[in-house]
Amino acid sequence: MVRTGPRARAGDPDAGAVPGEPGTSPTRSRDDGAAASSGAAARWSSAVAASRAAESRRLPSYAAGSVDVPYTILGGQEIIARDTFWAEHSHPTHELLWNERGVSTANIGRRVWTITPGVGLWIPAGMPHSGFTPAGVWHRAAQFSTARVDPPSTAPVAVDITPLLRLLLDRLISEHLRPRSREVTDAMILDVLAPSEHELLLPVPDHPLLAPIIDALSTDPADATTLEQWAGRLGVSSRTVTRTFEAATGMSFRAWVSTARAQRAVALLAAGETIEEVALRVGFRSTSAFTAAFRRVTGLTPGQHRRESPPLGASTPEPAAPSHAP
Repeated sequence: MVRTGPRARAGDPDAGAVPGEPGTSPTRSRDDGAAASSGAAARWSSAVAASRAAESRRLPSYAAGSVDVPYTILGGQEIIARDTFWAEHSHPTHELLWNERGVSTANIGRRVWTITPGVGLWIPAGMPHSGFTPAGVWHRAAQFSTARVDPPSTAPVAVDITPLLRLLLDRLISEHLRPRSREVTDAMILDVLAPSEHELLLPVPDHPLLAPIIDALSTDPADATTLEQWAGRLGVSSRTVTRTFEAATGMSFRAWVSTARAQRAVALLAAGETIEEVALRVGFRSTSAFTAAFRRVTGLTPGQHRRESPPLGASTPEPAAPSHAP
């Protein structure tokens, strides 16, 4: 496990409350990540991130702004050694999560976000969240002071990790950045930080009528059972299933299934499977049909996504250990 980045100052209780932040000393136990949480969203998140017997990290919960942190933005990173379940927690700071390599998920209520190298997630201060990170993911996080930062959104929102933003965030974890340079870097990050048009967000319903559908697609995203067939199995009308889906998720059954398959496809591509293999795994008979469906949801073709987000097995320079590391 490798961590780099500026040390948090003594007395900052949020140091250690953030995945990838230096000085982290969370409570850990070998546990089944899905069982450690509850609800359909947690089970779906675990399935998407391919979490198996996961290490559980239990972190503190803070109200927004409850700690006066001595920085504007604090960056950190970690290569995740084992499949990891982050128990629900919250920070006194705003948080930006993204990955240098690999795919992870974050849960906020019944919503599941997929986090990649190209699209991160902004989480407002004080917002309870949990998540799953598979082994091998190069995880990045940055904390933003509530007193010094005008947030790009007061709600959780996806953020495009553009090449410029990535370079600026990389600069923050330099050991030799002078105070004036850090101030300029902070200002530039805040200037270019903006919501993404292509968040990979899936609301996971916790309605008992829909539970068999969610469980089936969680187990096998290629499940081809139609809306009418589900209605017959559940003993209700197709109209009832449609209305229940729309009320619980704000999406049609078809749109929800397409997004669910895209989430799983992103994780499979990150695991190193070929585009042809992924197409079959998520229920498409041809790569052309898969490509069209994937692009409708993500705004990218599978090939474009792979170029932006190399799989875990790809050769990527590892972060250097900080000079002050023991």
